[in-house]
Amino acid sequence: MSMVGFPLLLIPLAIYNIIALLMRDVTFVEPLLTLTLMSGVEWAVTLSDVLLALGLLLLLLEIIRGARPGAKFLTDHLLSLIVFGAAAAEFLLLPRFGTSTYFLLTLLALLDFLSGIALRPRRGTTKLATAGRSSSRKSEAPLNVPFEPEPAHDALAAPSALPDRAESRVPPDPASPAASPEVASPGLQPGESSPPPHNPQR
Repeated sequence: MSMVGFPLLLIPLAIYNIIALLMRDVTFVEPLLTLTLMSGVEWAVTLSDVLLALGLLLLLLEIIRGARPGAKFLTDHLLSLIVFGAAAAEFLLLPRFGTSTYFLLTLLALLDFLSGIALRPRRGTTKLATAGRSSSRKSEAPLNVPFEPEPAHDALAAPSALPDRAESRVPPDPASPAASPEVASPGLQPGESSPPPHNPQR
C-alpha cells in the first residue's frame, strides 16, 4: 500500500506523545542500552537518541519521495504544515513537551515542509525536460516506408546499346546522297550548279 500523502515525520512525534502523555514513568534521558565502541568508550543510547535517529531517517525518505515527479501535491504540503504547526504548539504550550528532543523533532517537521516546497519547481522542470525528450524522439522516428530496390541494369546488354548511341551522335556526311535533302523545285537541287542568269539581248 502506498504511503503517498502520509507525513512520515508524524511517526516519531506520535511516539513522543504516547510516551509523554500515557507513560509518565518513562524518561527520555535514561539509557536503553550501552554500546562499547572500538575506542573503549561506552556509549549510552537513550530513548531521545532513538527518536531523533528515527526522525532523521524518515526525513531522508520524505525528501527522496518528494523528489519524484508528481509525488508531492498541495495536499501533502498542507499535511506537513499541519504536523509542524501542531508540534510547535505542543512545544510552546505543554510543559511535558518543552525539551530539546521535542524541539529537534519539531525542527525536522519544519525541514520536511520546506524541502517539499523547494523541490516543487525542480519537479516541474524535470517534467518539461522529459516531455521535450519524448517529443523529439517521436519526431526523429523514421517513417515505415517499404524499401523498393531499383531494378538492376544488365551488364551484358549495356555494351550492345553503346554503338547505337554512338551512331546516333555521329553527324551525317554532307557528301552522301542520303544526307542531302531533295527540294521540290527541280532546278534548285543541292549539289548541282545553278545555271547562269539569263540576260536578254537588247
